This record gives sequence, C-alpha cells and structure tokens, in this order.
Amino acid sequence: MGEEIVTEATARDALRSNLSYYVTPFLLAGTDFFVFFVAMQIVFAIATASLGSAVSVQLQWFVLLPALQVCCMFILDLYRTRRVFHECAKRIVKAATFATVLSILVDYTLHPSGGMLPPSVFLGYWTLSFVLDWIARYALRSILRKAGIWQSSVIIVGAGKTAERFVKAFHVNYHILGFIEDNATRPLLQRYAHLGGFEELETIIQRYRTPEVVLAIPGLSRREQVELFYRAQPFVRKVSLIPDLFDVPIGTVQIENSIDDRLLVLKTTNNLTSHLNRFVKRAFDIVMGSVIAILIAPVLLLLAIWIRMDSDGSACYNAERIGKGGRSFRCYKFRSMYPDADRILMDFLARHPEAAEEWRVFQKLRGEDPRVTRAGKIIRKYSLDELPQIFNVIKGDMSLVGPRPYLPREKAAIGEYLPVICMTRPGITGLWQVSGRNDIEFDGRLRLDAWYVRNWNLWQDIVLLFKTVGVVFWKKGAY
Repeated sequence: MGEEIVTEATARDALRSNLSYYVTPFLLAGTDFFVFFVAMQIVFAIATASLGSAVSVQLQWFVLLPALQVCCMFILDLYRTRRVFHECAKRIVKAATFATVLSILVDYTLHPSGGMLPPSVFLGYWTLSFVLDWIARYALRSILRKAGIWQSSVIIVGAGKTAERFVKAFHVNYHILGFIEDNATRPLLQRYAHLGGFEELETIIQRYRTPEVVLAIPGLSRREQVELFYRAQPFVRKVSLIPDLFDVPIGTVQIENSIDDRLLVLKTTNNLTSHLNRFVKRAFDIVMGSVIAILIAPVLLLLAIWIRMDSDGSACYNAERIGKGGRSFRCYKFRSMYPDADRILMDFLARHPEAAEEWRVFQKLRGEDPRVTRAGKIIRKYSLDELPQIFNVIKGDMSLVGPRPYLPREKAAIGEYLPVICMTRPGITGLWQVSGRNDIEFDGRLRLDAWYVRNWNLWQDIVLLFKTVGVVFWKKGAY
C-alpha cells in the first residue's frame, strides 16, 4: 500500500515537472508577446493624443518589436530558468533595452532621410513594456503556482546550512521532493521529507524521477562531491553544485574553461575600480538625490519643528563619520537623543551589565535606550532621522546606497575590512539595512558591507533602494 502511494505521488510529480518544463515556457512567451503588443498600442494611442494627429506607423512594427523583444528574452534565458525577483527584473530590462535599441537602428536604416518614429515612442515603449510585463509575469506565476506547474521538482543532496540558504533563496521556484542526507537530525528534515542517505542516491533519483538534483554539500571533500555529481548526472536533466565560495564576489562572475585540461576558471571584476562605473554611480546619486531632496523638503521642515518642540537642543545632529578613502566628514542626521546622550549612556551601562554586553556585541541598544527622546523613538523606528543625509549625498560625502557610515572610534573594530569598505562612499541605505539592520551583530554588518563593495553594480543599488522602502515600512530591525 505504501509503495502504491509513493508511485502515485511520483507520477504526479513527474507530470508536474513535464508541464513545468515544456508548457510553462510557451505560456510565458505567449504572455510576453501579448503584453508587448498591448504596450505598443497604448504608446501609439498616447503619442497620437499628445501630438493631436495620428502617428504614422506600419503594421509590421506591432509584430516586429514584440517579436524582437521575445527573442531577446529567450536569449537571456527568461523562459526555462526560474529566477529570483531582482535577477528576473534585471533581465527583463536588458531585453527591453536590446529590443528597443535594435528597433531604432532598423528604423533608421529603413528611413535614413526621415520619417522615423518619434524617440518618445521608443522611450515610452521601453518603460511600459517592462512595467506591464513584470505585472503580467507576476500574475501568471501566481496562477501557475496555484495550478502546481510553476515550480520545478528537485531533490537536494545535503541538508546542512548550505541547503538551508538554498531553500530560503529559491523555495518559491522549486517543488522540493525531499533531501538525501546521512545525518537524520538536520533541522531541515523536520520540514521536508528525508528520502535516504548518500548510498541510496541512484535508487532515490530513479524512484522519484526528478528532473534536477542540487548538490548542497560543500563540506565534503572534492573527491566525494565529484563522485556524487557523476552518480546523479545520468538520471537527471540538470545537476546544480553549490561550491564553498560564500564570501567570494559573485555579482560579476564570468566562466572560462579548457576542455583539454578539464579546467574551470571563475573570473570576477571589481566594478568600483572602473572610472566609468564610479561616474555612473555618482551621476545616479546626484540626479536621484536632487529629486528626492525636492520631494521630501516639506517633510524635513515639519520634522525639524517637531524635534525642536519635543526637547531642548538643535533639530540636527552632525557627527563625524568615516567616508571614502578613510577621510572623515560631517554626517547630517535629525537629533533623536538628548544633548548629554554620552553621559546618559555611560551611566546606564554601568548600572545594567546585560545592556553593556549587548552594546559590546551590537554597538546598539536594541531594547529601551534612555538616550532617545520621545520624538526620537518615532523617527528612528521609521528611519526618518536619516533623511537629512540626502544633502550629504548631493555634496558628495555619501551615496544613496553604500556601506554603513561608521564612527571614527570604530576603526579598530572594523579591522581588515576598513580598506574594502572605504573604497566607496557610505550610503543612506545598504545591504546590511535590508538584511536585518540592528538585528545583525557588528561583525556581520562588516561582512555584508564588504560583500556589497566587492559585488557592486548599479542594478544592485536600485534593488536595494526598493527593498529599503519595504524594510522601513515594516520597521524590520529598527530600534
């Protein structure tokens, strides 16, 4: 009876995997083409209304541009591989950019002496196609997940810390059939099926007919990992291997290989050594910083008045922070503490040993902080005390996104991370802010900031800015 249940479940999983592998790409491509066609219609309707006369356009444009963009998305592997949110959005933007640029070149080639489509049409299409496609894909993904054909079935070999990180990052895109693990006490096995040990690998894969296996066993020796890889490969379409390279920069990884020498080379690039990339990051800060400063000016004025009315002292607190190249600068913040905050802190830590230990580990008081004013508790909870730093961004002392602005007295504690963190300007927000903020120990913040610098790219900054909005709204890690 038990064997029949397993067989029936295996048949359902196999059907789900086949539908996911063969049907889902066609549904995605069809949806994309329809969305791009609609985007073209909307853009031309808006252009016609704006210009007061119909925009002359040949019918083939309504097919050419959407088809070209679908081809770009196919080349960027947006139909077979399930990707996390920010990586998928990044590739959709790339596809829209490639398709739009190619269309402009085609239009110019066909009409070298005039009659080209207005640039506003292409810009409008680029923007609208991304927005509509992301909404449509999100809706389609939700429908396919409920139907049980979005997620690809997978068996994970290993159930340790590496497997936990994989599940946390990719569980939305995978239907996890279970784990192959020798240690039956692993925490993950309390939530997912324990299919057996490493010795049963081939039998388990054939029994469950999974299309993919993930090897999350970086703690094993190289020989053991290679052996498990070759044992799994004959029975599945894909084998994914997670190597023990967790702190190595991965944002710019390129792969080179030599078939003759059976050699695999992972090449990474330090983007912040490029003058062009530094210029792009600074230009992004100036443009976006200026726009944000104008939008929040009334809020800044109201907060300043409230802080002055709540307690004695100035509205702003300008403290020394470590900037790019290790140079100090004056960091603007709204005052959230009483003027004699240092004395209050020392007295409090002397009376409360448990608070002194917490301060040593986190360099923060996550519970009751006697230094904080009534207004300060509110503006800290929603990170409003950091809004004046937008002027540091415009001046060039800070960036919208970057490492945490550390205190000069923290240099010794920062230690070997200091040269890396000081390669760029500190940010109003950053990786550590969206990863737990004050819930992360001081050493953990340093590792996250160093990882950000080593993996910098502009898209990552944009993603972190959007994530910051959610973190501030939900008040995650704010004290």
